[in-house]
Amino acid sequence: MTTNAVGSEVLRYTAFSSTPDGGNPAGLVLDASGLDDAGMLGIAAGLGYSESAFLTAPPEGLGGEEGRAYSIRYFSPKAEVPFCGHATVAAAVALAERIGPGELVFATRAGTVPVTVAEEGGVFRATLTSVEPHVEEVTDADLGEALAALDWPAADLDPAFPPRIAFAGARHLVLAAATRARLAELAYDYARLEALMHRLDLTTVQLVWRESATVFHVRDPFPVGGVVEDPATGAAAAAFGAYARELGLVPADAVLTLHQGEDLGRPGELTVTLCADDPRVRVGGSGTRIG
Repeated sequence: MTTNAVGSEVLRYTAFSSTPDGGNPAGLVLDASGLDDAGMLGIAAGLGYSESAFLTAPPEGLGGEEGRAYSIRYFSPKAEVPFCGHATVAAAVALAERIGPGELVFATRAGTVPVTVAEEGGVFRATLTSVEPHVEEVTDADLGEALAALDWPAADLDPAFPPRIAFAGARHLVLAAATRARLAELAYDYARLEALMHRLDLTTVQLVWRESATVFHVRDPFPVGGVVEDPATGAAAAAFGAYARELGLVPADAVLTLHQGEDLGRPGELTVTLCADDPRVRVGGSGTRIG
């Protein structure tokens, strides 16, 4: 697939899965220098994936090895978003196939995001390091509106996981289900949740269920991006890692496994690594080309 206007090749990769039918698909343009905002949005809308990524030359002073540093922008089918984890992983894997594994640096609207790519058994695996995160309270009124839009009774929440808004490049409302069955039943009021998310400047709602001390299942409604649900969400995984650490729900040094996409038939796995001496969050996973 190419764009008629400039001939920029549009690639399709999936992130957080080593097989094309798992994880979260992303469109990629590795040289978007000839595209304007409308052109990027048009490609993203035409693909219909939750996000597509567009790479251009790095800004002056970004750092990184020559030929391994880029500016990157992300578009959903509806609008530009400041940061997207799965499209970053997908772009890093696509680049590694062309220039080899190693260190990459991306300039995003949210800040500088380094990525390390390694090859393991013939599969490329990329690990991004988020910008510095933060966590904030959510008002009772906004929480009530979110639960009403989701049609989730407050009694179905896990009291061990207080609702919060978490940021690690983009803002996500974190809500924890008390049971796996509650998480599996996702049929929400699209317009109502979209309106709340626009008002709170949320990228997704991060719905989680804790299977064990370090294993979680997650889902991410994404109506503001024009997608009912995001199949695997790296930015939300980073935000959740920051949230879990700040609230003392996991150790300051921890490796968490997040399973996402099972309820959509696109299973993916995200690894979230927390380091006590670094406030940033690392999110890693495999990736592969589609088609």
